[in-house]
Amino acid sequence: MSNLSLPRIAGLILGVSMMMSGSASADALKDQLFPTGKLRVAIGISAAGGAYWSTKTETGGYAGVPVDLGKAMADQLGVPVEYVAYQNSGLITDSVGTGAWDITWLPKDAEREAKMSFGPIYEVTEATYIVKAGSTITNFATLDQPGVKVVAVNNTTTMRGAVAHLKQAKVTGYQTYDEIFNLLKNGEIDAFALSRDQLTALSKKIPGTRVLDETFKQTVTAIAVPLGRPQALEYATKFMNEAKTSGLLRKAFDNNGLKDTPLRAQ
Repeated sequence: MSNLSLPRIAGLILGVSMMMSGSASADALKDQLFPTGKLRVAIGISAAGGAYWSTKTETGGYAGVPVDLGKAMADQLGVPVEYVAYQNSGLITDSVGTGAWDITWLPKDAEREAKMSFGPIYEVTEATYIVKAGSTITNFATLDQPGVKVVAVNNTTTMRGAVAHLKQAKVTGYQTYDEIFNLLKNGEIDAFALSRDQLTALSKKIPGTRVLDETFKQTVTAIAVPLGRPQALEYATKFMNEAKTSGLLRKAFDNNGLKDTPLRAQ
């Protein structure tokens, strides 16, 4: 007969139970957030800039706010990071059921909420239009006319917003920002729908273009995981909240040319 007291036995049982529970929780997080043993981060590649888009570097790597945040999360988890590049956020959304990526940062809307779970918002932008050089379009009223050619990056929150906003002008989607840049530069389209900050930067690259003063939509950008991964979402939410308070998010903005861009508090 053991001389262990009943309270001590109960304590040992509780300790083992807590260890098993912690192990099970860790396994669930791995299965949901980095099932391959590395953190695969979906990123959108473009020269558009901002807190969503990333760019390819001359050395073959990637740069951008999601790139910095993905690396920091992987370091915290103690696993390697792998970037899975797409031409736009719509393609990231379309690939959500393929198992090609684990986490992403991208613009949020109702259509995407049916396919993925979103954590904290970290950027809010205004969507508007830039018009080609020499255009007589001065506001939304003169833009929304039959025969006016408006374009947007295909299958994005901004494109869906522009389609809902314009009643007479036709909105056409293109896969990449670069395609649209060249169309605008050559005067082959009348207007391009995107965030105001990105269009303001674009206007400096194409003399004579003009960003309209009005706003047709607010676009919010947030961290996201595929649906049905509650542990991954819980971890992602905690990570982003800590990134805001620790200065990590501010550093990611500053490192990517966004020193004057305010952070979203909630």
